[in-house]
Amino acid sequence: MGTSQTSAAVPVTAEHFDVLIVGAGISGIGGAYHLQQQCPDKSYVVLESQDGYGGTWRTHTYPGIRSDSDLYTFGYRFKPWTGAPIATAEEILSYMGEVIDENDLEKQIRYGHTITNASWSSDEQLWTVQADEAGRQLLFTCNFLYMCQGYYRHAEGYTPDWPGMDSFNGQIVHPMRWPEDLDYTDKKVVVIGSGATAATVIPAMADDAAHVTMLQRSPTFFATGRNHNELAESLRELDIPDEWTHEIVRRRILLDQANITTMARHHPEVVKTELFNGIKEILGEDYDLDPHFTPAYRPWRQRIAFVPDGDLFHSIADGKASVVTDHITTFSESGIELESGETLEADIIVTATGFNLNVLGDIAFTIDDQPLNFADTITYRGAMFTGIPNMAWVFGYFRASWTLRADLLADLLCRLLKTMDDKGARMVTPQLRPEDDSMTLAPWVDPEDFNPGYITRGLHLLPQQGDVEPWQHTQDYWTEKDTLPEISLDDGTLMYGPPAR
Repeated sequence: MGTSQTSAAVPVTAEHFDVLIVGAGISGIGGAYHLQQQCPDKSYVVLESQDGYGGTWRTHTYPGIRSDSDLYTFGYRFKPWTGAPIATAEEILSYMGEVIDENDLEKQIRYGHTITNASWSSDEQLWTVQADEAGRQLLFTCNFLYMCQGYYRHAEGYTPDWPGMDSFNGQIVHPMRWPEDLDYTDKKVVVIGSGATAATVIPAMADDAAHVTMLQRSPTFFATGRNHNELAESLRELDIPDEWTHEIVRRRILLDQANITTMARHHPEVVKTELFNGIKEILGEDYDLDPHFTPAYRPWRQRIAFVPDGDLFHSIADGKASVVTDHITTFSESGIELESGETLEADIIVTATGFNLNVLGDIAFTIDDQPLNFADTITYRGAMFTGIPNMAWVFGYFRASWTLRADLLADLLCRLLKTMDDKGARMVTPQLRPEDDSMTLAPWVDPEDFNPGYITRGLHLLPQQGDVEPWQHTQDYWTEKDTLPEISLDDGTLMYGPPAR
């Protein structure tokens, strides 16, 4: 069965499920719901390494933690969102908890289960999965593996190795490992970074800290706006059912996002001007946006960070926070020395510098006893991969909410499982057709189109994509929402294995 990596401590018998879902975050909980609704005859289990559901919303506990996508599109399509568009981690966890309770999903979730190995056996047409639960080794088998673990390593964030870090006398904190007892009252704080995390944590700390400085190497595009949705409020005033309001507002937001994305590609200067106007409304028309808020790249080449109610810029306008754009020379005992010669004094330094890419959950995979090199595979619609049977991976959208793709891929999974049943097949593997042999291969993401640090650092670990369907990872929700539900699962790109014996 391809379980040679297991030890004698592992039980001889294994629990078997039709589908094993890895992760109880936004994708895993959504996947469990769709599987239960669309394939009620399938048994399934959700294995989660943390002690509760939520994924990133459980991992991140830094001050002000909130979504950077609106909850009408980040929320599930089947569960109306009734709060403000931008939500706190606590609100999102509550929302997910309601999904679990309302659909009786809890009994299928196993917390504290860290998967260490997964092996596929073509002879048995099964995955064998080894998990650790508080030092106890457990074994599971499944027909299909649904990877919903996300795309970054929860155990640690990414912090560059700057000179002199060991000499700093204060505390250095990464947002992914925020100490519960960190007291920043009346302290000088430097936050390194300029993305959504920095934009969140700075205004949350600014009222209590002596001062907060955002130190950035280069600027990020920010969008400002009120944390409310006028259309949603109007519909609620008319007593429109929550389900209708959710869907109508969701479609309006998606249309607006599609238009902005198109404008960013074809008329980037227009989009820049609109984004800059939002900042100047708070900081004043005379505020010079160079060098702090004028990125060198066009909008949407990296994710645009939304600042609800402009709180980051109000902290700057009030003098509670400031921005420095420079490069770090070295840390010192009392702060950070910059290339410009300036020294930033600090009691606490927050490294909001991103995260490390997690590829397939850092699980040791083997296919018929051969170690899997994920980077050698080619993606099938950004969800399955050549040479890997009976496995799908949820990787969401960069320019739209992650959950939109999680919903679409759960639909695809359920349709694929039904197709396998109709064919009497126990195995399905993406394969290149003869006409695909000469296609041009490219990275998982085009770095000229989207190039945040975590992607560029880990691109060599990710699968390749082709230049023709279905071997592309388009990252285009506005196309996939129509095409994915209609694609043929019997066009020669999916090889169905022998029937059950």
